[in-house]
Amino acid sequence: MMRAPVVAALGLALWAGAAPRLAAAPAPLPAPPPLGGGRGGAGQVTAVSVLPTPGQAQVVIDVSGGVRISDFILRAPDRVVLDLIGARLVAPVMRYDGVARGGIEDVRYAQFQPDVVRVVVQLDRPHDYQVTQDSSGVHVTFAAGQPFAAWSSDLARRDTTALPEALPAPAAPAAATDVAAADTAGQAAPQTAAQPSAEPRITVTFDHATIQEVIASFAAFSGRSIIAGKDVAGTVTAEIKNQPWDVAFYAILQGQGLAASQLPGGIIRVDNPQNLVAQDSVEGLATRIVKVNYAKAMSLLPAVTAMVSKRGKVAADTTSNSLIITDIASRVDSVDKFIHALDLRTPQVAIQAKIIFVNRTDLDALGLRYDLGTNSTFYNTLVARPNPSDTTGATPYNVQQVPLVVNLGGNSVAAVANASASVPSAALSLVYSTVLGNYALTGFLDALQSRALSDVEAEPQVTVADNRPATMWVGQRTPIRQIDVASGTQGGAAPLAVTNFVETGIRLLVTPHIVRDTREVFMEIHAENSSLGATQFADTPFTVNTQTGDTQLLVGDGETAVIGGLTVSEVTTTRSGIPYLMDLPVVGKLFGFTQKQLIRQDLLILVTPHIIDDVSSSANAQ
Repeated sequence: MMRAPVVAALGLALWAGAAPRLAAAPAPLPAPPPLGGGRGGAGQVTAVSVLPTPGQAQVVIDVSGGVRISDFILRAPDRVVLDLIGARLVAPVMRYDGVARGGIEDVRYAQFQPDVVRVVVQLDRPHDYQVTQDSSGVHVTFAAGQPFAAWSSDLARRDTTALPEALPAPAAPAAATDVAAADTAGQAAPQTAAQPSAEPRITVTFDHATIQEVIASFAAFSGRSIIAGKDVAGTVTAEIKNQPWDVAFYAILQGQGLAASQLPGGIIRVDNPQNLVAQDSVEGLATRIVKVNYAKAMSLLPAVTAMVSKRGKVAADTTSNSLIITDIASRVDSVDKFIHALDLRTPQVAIQAKIIFVNRTDLDALGLRYDLGTNSTFYNTLVARPNPSDTTGATPYNVQQVPLVVNLGGNSVAAVANASASVPSAALSLVYSTVLGNYALTGFLDALQSRALSDVEAEPQVTVADNRPATMWVGQRTPIRQIDVASGTQGGAAPLAVTNFVETGIRLLVTPHIVRDTREVFMEIHAENSSLGATQFADTPFTVNTQTGDTQLLVGDGETAVIGGLTVSEVTTTRSGIPYLMDLPVVGKLFGFTQKQLIRQDLLILVTPHIIDDVSSSANAQ
């Protein structure tokens, strides 16, 4: 003999209205006696509400029976915790709607221990409060300046006429988490990986009930219109404890090999999956034009195409930035909502960069040249001497013009050391001369030490949309003229010349991505420094010296990221002089020229992102 479904301890006034539809159902079973009643009586928590009173906000806990109260405060965030000792929770566990009411940001409650119900009231800041108890329950009073709309876990006090248009997708049942236990450790309640359902929770037991009776029970509880197909049959034996009604409903349908679909107008149809697919194949098609506001219609086309049925298709109109949807009528609305969920206002990021380029050049040069000769034998390269054969005296005293004179008639020596070596723009030139018998020895000392420092700073700033690249460039476009020598050999024509402009300087490419939950900015950065260099080849007179760096980093809003390491050091040492003598230790420098040049180039880049849009609202919309 088949038995009607048995519903146990719903504790919801809405469920009582379903009694006329279930004439065969027995009256709800009484709630089991509380555990551990020796600690304060047989109390039951039937509802939790947030109610406005003149100048105050009250958290009202409806309690039947006697309980004892213990309250304490937790910080970071600020919470008031109440333990109702000797109580059982029979009220449905409803999620708070997140509306701030008189400084109250959240209300959570749970069966903390077998005979203790814990209620946690989260506040925006520390508030004074007062706890009172009367025959109707427990009252926690806070000062409130502005009136607000009430909230309650009791569905009989809530407006149940505004029902959602579509059945929410079934969420995976979350693991049972004791929110009150998490608050004991001063931490927020853990979040599950899947988004939990916000639908009212149900506690029900079915014992060999027909599937039609089960569907009628869920329709009465949810207030939705649920229709079963003609081939839907079977019996259900299940026990549901404090689960969202849509999660429980889908779980029962899956256990029976059934599925549900949303019809236009909000009616839910339950049938075999094959029948639902067959219905889609004969249902008429509808076309809708959806205007895309922020994104590009062409970029959304692949994602939207994956959402339509096999009979549907999507086209993008780039002129009006719209998507044209053609699909079965029951799916057009869901595709439309999917498009608007993707078409979000893109937040902006202001990127401020500071580019510092330091070029340092150090030069040390020291050298000695010697001239040895007589009045009749000399080379005249360093010391200008008169020509003995010129009696007119017309020959000027010029090193380059005085002729070379070598007297071969006697024993004489003339020598010049390091004649061609020199220190350009010498800071010190010292001449020393001495007479050694018939010879004159002259020494020339050149010395130079220079330090050159060039500091170039640029502070470009650009504003770019999230996930879009931004380019900043500081430099110059240098014309490079190249001559094709081979082209001039044909018919005596002039060689062809081509002028190209080469961009050199500092280039910064940044692509930001906003992490909405933490208001951080993840940046992909490409830094480049380039300059022109000369070559010894006529056909390619220049080279482009380039320093590049690529990195990815995560910084907070308004924090500065430093990119360094783009450093180039070039050391050039040149030595020339008299062979063997210049290699002598200590005194070797007296017989040659030594030049040491150090060129150091440092590039330092500082990047600071600023989120200029409030992304909290768009994050909640997702």
